[in-house]
Amino acid sequence: MNDNTFISIIGISISLLIIMAVTLIAFFHHTKKKIIEKEQEKASLKITHQQKILQTAIAIQERERKRIAQDLHDAISSKLNIISLCTNVLLIDKTINDKQKTALEQILNITTGTLESARKIAHDLLPPILNEFGLKAALQELFEDCSKHTKIAIEDDIEALTRLSKNNQLHVFRIVQELINNSVRHGKANELVVYMEQNETGFVLRYQDNGKGFDVDKINGNSGIGLQNIKSRIKILNGTLKIESTPNKGSQFMIRCNYDK
Repeated sequence: MNDNTFISIIGISISLLIIMAVTLIAFFHHTKKKIIEKEQEKASLKITHQQKILQTAIAIQERERKRIAQDLHDAISSKLNIISLCTNVLLIDKTINDKQKTALEQILNITTGTLESARKIAHDLLPPILNEFGLKAALQELFEDCSKHTKIAIEDDIEALTRLSKNNQLHVFRIVQELINNSVRHGKANELVVYMEQNETGFVLRYQDNGKGFDVDKINGNSGIGLQNIKSRIKILNGTLKIESTPNKGSQFMIRCNYDK
């Protein structure tokens, strides 16, 4: 074998090795790409499945709220009204003595207070003004009611979300309702600011309180039921949530949602 033949064999061998190496690299790259695509598809299906479960859970929750509100109105409030009416009839009876009158007045006071509580609970569960007059009116009533019962000062600047469906308006109402509950119960706030503005693609909701605040990293890792509920509804609204808070310096929640195309 002369030198030229040997060199040719070496050259051919090296070429074959390069081709094999390139082929193997291409094969592994293609295989890896297919695996990644399958994993992404699986993750997408998982997210879609979780989203459907989430939407179903929220829908069931709202149906249960509606049922309880209806039961409070039909079963409890109606019976309390009958008790109140009968008590008033007995109170105008001239034959009752002072002791009986005092007992009847106590019954009437308790019944009236219980009836008011039942109405408030039913209203919180399913605000009728939301369906009749829309989100802006329902939120303004919520703010007035909150200020009346808790003495919290609420500054608001909210626009009517005219492009939002009634169902999604209910989600926004529940989000604000839950944020207020958290500020009152956990944050011990006495001042709130609620800003809501609609734009071409969606809307922005900014909620701020002067409460005791919290560690954002800690709360993200171990969210309570209230915050989980808020996040769930924001996902349904195709939105994002940004939380800023410092212990003893209040909290701010920035929610941005896009309308469905």
